[in-house]
Amino acid sequence: MIKQKVSGSVFGVVLNDHTSLRKIGDALEAAPYKGAPKAPAMYIKPANTRVCCGAAVNLPKGAKTVEVGATIGLVMGRAAARLTRAKALDAVAGVVLAGDLSLPHDSYYRPAIREKCFDGSLPISSVKPLIELAKLVITTEIDGKVVEQRSLADLVRDPAQLLVDVTEFMTLSQGDVLLVGVSYMAPQAAAGSQVKISAEGVGSIQFSIQGAQA
Repeated sequence: MIKQKVSGSVFGVVLNDHTSLRKIGDALEAAPYKGAPKAPAMYIKPANTRVCCGAAVNLPKGAKTVEVGATIGLVMGRAAARLTRAKALDAVAGVVLAGDLSLPHDSYYRPAIREKCFDGSLPISSVKPLIELAKLVITTEIDGKVVEQRSLADLVRDPAQLLVDVTEFMTLSQGDVLLVGVSYMAPQAAAGSQVKISAEGVGSIQFSIQGAQA
């Protein structure tokens, strides 16, 4: 039985899959960055974003749609710093399935606080046992229609390497979660949509998107 809980900070990364890099194309070479990131491009999902399976997520005022970034999160079972690839996954207690919601925005390098940190923008499952993640396929359905299937085999940094690169410059604490990456221009859901995210061996989460509260 997995006893670990999501009790700490939740961190995510962008531009960590080959499909997204191809979608962005030549824009990656534009100033001021002039190339794909050399280190993980990270952001944080604070405590106000986390909600459970079955939640009704309200769009922020003025928003009409939200991107649904289906992903897997690595839940840390102990504090971890300067991990080696061979031992990286030993620090992981389990995984969560997550819907990393973001308001559509242009910049994928600079922190997008308003777009990524609104209330309820991280529907997340309970912690599941760590399984083989190399070829795990995550499926997103909106209103009963499959809109995306993505394989973790497409990651630039697989889970072990991502842990190595992140813990090279920061310590992850017990209960922290590291999301392994979301798609660039992920499928969008509007108010009234029902969303389901699933992955074999991990289960599924479901939630709804609602209009802004008055």
